[in-house]
Amino acid sequence: MVLLHKKTKENAQKKSVHKVKDKKEVKDIVVPNQIDDMPAHESDKNDDKMYFMALGGLEHVGQNMYVYKYKGKYLVVDCGMGFLEEEIGAGDVQYCDTSWLEKRKKDVVAFVMTHGHEDHIGALKFIWPKFRKPIYCTRFPAEILRQTFNGIELDYDPEKDIIEFDAGGATLNLDPFTVETFHVSHSIPEAQMLIIKTAAGKVLHTGDWTFNDDNPIEPGTDYARLREIGSDPKLLACVCDSTSASRQSVQTTEVQVRETLTELMKNAPGRVFVTGYSRSIARLKMFAEAAHAAGRIAAIKERSNPNPVPFVGLPEFREIGINFGYLNEDDIYLHRDIKDLPAGKQAIFLTGSQGEKFAMLTRLCNGAVKELKLLPTDTIIFSAIIIPGREQDVSNLYNKLARMGIKTHTIFDTDNIHASGHAGRPEFERFYDMVHPQVSIPMHGDYINEMLNGKMAMERGGAKQMMVVHNGEMIALKDGEPAYISNTIETRFVVMEGETERSANDQVYKNRKKIATNGAVFVTLPVDKRGFLKGTPEVSSAGIFESDDTGFMKRQIQIEITKAIDALTKTERKDKNNLIRAVQTASNKVVRASLGADKKPQYTVHFVQK
Repeated sequence: MVLLHKKTKENAQKKSVHKVKDKKEVKDIVVPNQIDDMPAHESDKNDDKMYFMALGGLEHVGQNMYVYKYKGKYLVVDCGMGFLEEEIGAGDVQYCDTSWLEKRKKDVVAFVMTHGHEDHIGALKFIWPKFRKPIYCTRFPAEILRQTFNGIELDYDPEKDIIEFDAGGATLNLDPFTVETFHVSHSIPEAQMLIIKTAAGKVLHTGDWTFNDDNPIEPGTDYARLREIGSDPKLLACVCDSTSASRQSVQTTEVQVRETLTELMKNAPGRVFVTGYSRSIARLKMFAEAAHAAGRIAAIKERSNPNPVPFVGLPEFREIGINFGYLNEDDIYLHRDIKDLPAGKQAIFLTGSQGEKFAMLTRLCNGAVKELKLLPTDTIIFSAIIIPGREQDVSNLYNKLARMGIKTHTIFDTDNIHASGHAGRPEFERFYDMVHPQVSIPMHGDYINEMLNGKMAMERGGAKQMMVVHNGEMIALKDGEPAYISNTIETRFVVMEGETERSANDQVYKNRKKIATNGAVFVTLPVDKRGFLKGTPEVSSAGIFESDDTGFMKRQIQIEITKAIDALTKTERKDKNNLIRAVQTASNKVVRASLGADKKPQYTVHFVQK
């Protein structure tokens, strides 16, 4: 059985739409589906079903935040950042709107983190203070969170609020949930799969995973436990990462990357720069070993500004890797320690593989790093894929480097330069040879990859249903019964701009987008208390007539505004809204005649009392 979108159990009533009139408009009020044989699960502690819902993480990459519900209690798995969409107009970071969950925070039992990537733990600094429930994770993400919380001076208890469990596996008693964890390979240390157990059954929540068994810094996936849970007939569902389900080739290993880097470094004429993900400690280890084999000294490019920063970056990850024993003290130095070596002896790891505005590689391309300049003899290796949404930024970076005459190696022209942390088809086939859930719930990937994941779960893993659903759709699960969507929650995302939290549909962003597309006209009207003009309207613009050296459009707008206001009756001009409408109509007459009928500027009118 395949269930897509909002189809529900056969006995569910269809959504009904009622027309409700108020004084200004007619609104459509959508009444949610009602399941005849299901108690109101918001309050019924005797409900014997288990529920899964995503606030973020479905049909896109990033912004992972998943909620499990049982007996009126809620368990949150991961709490990550999203990738900002350019059309929003501004903002620093993006994450899930938790308004719905905040109304139920007394029933939230805990946050459990599968691993330490930003799209899984990065939003905790914004969201956790609203709940203040314990965060369970292994020591690697725990250290990232503590340094992050300390950096922003967040009030928290580093032992009671962030609770570590063993990366080799643990059992967490979070009544009414029992959560068992076990290790799986990923592109960051200590990644975990979760087995979430209730009396209703068990759910395997994979987190991000791959079967990269040639990882030199930690043990591989716990296949014995994966086979055991995968063959359990009580396995209700598998909630599974879908990011790279469409990849057909066999996974590249970290050791293969090391061999590729070694050869590239041996053949490079000058310095070698490698850019990749800061949290990939295994890649840092492989980079260091490749440099040593090529007769070079490995280093990271430290920050130009020595002052403390309120975030965890490449220098901190190097230190964490050393402190936890994943790196040796002399594996990787700081650039300042090797900068006087001959160019052929230097290998430098730095940030910027995604073309981030303030990353070191971007700043080097812009000539913004005083102590280090790129040279035509340098070689730059992009040991990373392009994260969806960053394509244009990375393309700009490639082109800048090409114009500078610098040789680059990327995934598009060099094999085995990057080992992904996400499974492709060959790994999924192995996975579903071991894992046989009753229901497949694909997550974390665009729609087509979620579909491919679900199809493999049915064809190879024997799943009876695939639930390819949207964020906010709550899936009801019970052993031996068909899964169905019991309720739909409105989900949105929030943009943090400085210290201001805004929803994505905030009027501020709507205005910015409108101004960016259509420009803006600003009019100052000198009027008396009766609404009569007492001088010439002052007109300026953004994106309309700045380049008009003759001033023709500005004068025409002033003339048309004066005509429109003079045409108003004494009664009409007493209402400022009528004056504003007159300004808009008059200005549109000039703007559209000059720039096209579809031009719709944003208008702002100020009044000066004369």
